[in-house]
Amino acid sequence: MKIMVIQGPNLNMLGVREQNVYGPMKLEQIHEQMRGFAQQNGVDIEFFQSNLEGELVDKIQECLGDADGIIINPAAYTHTSIAIRDALAAVALPAIEVHISNIHAREEFRHKSLIAPVCAGQISGFGPFSYHLAMVAMLQILNEIKAMKEMQQKQAEGQQA
Repeated sequence: MKIMVIQGPNLNMLGVREQNVYGPMKLEQIHEQMRGFAQQNGVDIEFFQSNLEGELVDKIQECLGDADGIIINPAAYTHTSIAIRDALAAVALPAIEVHISNIHAREEFRHKSLIAPVCAGQISGFGPFSYHLAMVAMLQILNEIKAMKEMQQKQAEGQQA
């Protein structure tokens, strides 16, 4: 199993930018924690960050056939990007939207996500721990999909016999 973690604009500035909102942890530290959790659970994980919408769309499209699930923090594009929403819908992989801050407790323009409707779920407001929660949720989703496929295969083999 492989999980792709896609990080949107300005997340490369974590640990420097608005620590009162996002905390002191740097993106590399979050990724290191996620990498450790993935290793403990026998899952491959890859990370990608860009400040450019088109690069995020390209990376989502590249996940088709390469990843089993996507954890994405679209950052400011959460509220504006139909292109990212459409890319996630097109690849049809399980996706979880993540935010460090509680977007619903912030400015009103941050309350609406264009991305959430094409995701399995949205996790926000738990600081960097939001990413850990997303990993737990993604593993659960991927294990359920795996179990369902195995059951369908057994049923198909039983019908052929």
